[in-house]
Amino acid sequence: MKISVLLPTRNGGPYLDACMRSVLAQPSRDIELVVSDNANVDATAGVLRAISGDERLVVVRQEGVIPVTDNWNAALEASTGDFILMLGDDDYLMPNAIELINEAYAVAGEPECLSFNALSYVFPSAIHGLTVSHYADPHFRYPDRWANGAALDAADRLTIVEDMFRFRPRIPLNMQTTLVSRAAAQRLPQGRLFRAPFPDHYALNALLLTVSSWAISPIKPLVVGVSPKSFGHFVYSSQQDAGLSYLGIDTDFPGRLQGNELINASVIWLRLLKATFPEQLRGVEVSRGDYVARQVGAWLREVRLGSLSTREALRRGRGLRAADLTATIRLAGDRELVRDVNRRLRMRRGDRAGNIWKGLVAVPNVRDIAEFATWAADPAG
Repeated sequence: MKISVLLPTRNGGPYLDACMRSVLAQPSRDIELVVSDNANVDATAGVLRAISGDERLVVVRQEGVIPVTDNWNAALEASTGDFILMLGDDDYLMPNAIELINEAYAVAGEPECLSFNALSYVFPSAIHGLTVSHYADPHFRYPDRWANGAALDAADRLTIVEDMFRFRPRIPLNMQTTLVSRAAAQRLPQGRLFRAPFPDHYALNALLLTVSSWAISPIKPLVVGVSPKSFGHFVYSSQQDAGLSYLGIDTDFPGRLQGNELINASVIWLRLLKATFPEQLRGVEVSRGDYVARQVGAWLREVRLGSLSTREALRRGRGLRAADLTATIRLAGDRELVRDVNRRLRMRRGDRAGNIWKGLVAVPNVRDIAEFATWAADPAG
């Protein structure tokens, strides 16, 4: 099969070279790398010129800046592969990643979608207060029953989507960690795979509702990067408004609470998903109680990080409606939610890495994602 690696980029020049070279270093000839240059004004042009000799490279340029979702769609429309793999310009494919994915795809019985795991790498200063490199292994913790690989039947897939309406992801919502059949993408309503505000979140859940087969593999063929230009940087560094502006995203809706904008954006795309698939999601609604609980948890984390005062957190709490409080109190017996809130209450002031990301580990001698990939392949060396 031919894999199209999609690489939409907006001023990702400092990271783009390493990402592109990690793709084009793959020995497979059955890949194409499709770069959508979103009117970049940084070093991107020079990076593209330096690598232009590889026949597997396809470049499209936007003459004016377009929203992130449109840029993703531009890369998709310019691609020709049987399967699609999305990368951010601060991500990195491990050596022989494509071969590893192909083998896992065959072992899983050639499903329409194949999810896998990854390593996470946080660039120096990508998160305010963390001046050295950090990483997490694994990138995502699947439920135990799927951690070593599994085939997801229709009931499993529907349950995953239903849990998302309670803000409980059972698979990673990064597009980088799922290989997607073009045929499956084209079967979506109007053939639209990516839709705002967060195109990967909508796409993965729409696919879960429509594909004929989906499998999970325990492989880790890539590194998901968090750099100073990632939306994660803006969230974890308490600069979310700047991040939304950078992506061209609006997260306003009636009943919106201040807090984590990933959660607010989730309400929007979940409602879009419900409107697009009313029959499959009959009786499924966004859980207001879970939404409020997650945002209150985000306030607690910000207080521990020192980016939100206790007074401001209390002011926000006093602004909650009686119905919000009632909906949240009804969840008091939910062990998963209670465990999450207790973890936030136990956060230690000053432990920025631990408060932001459970399991984040410092690697001070690593300077960038390419060095990290080399180190991760042989940490003892």
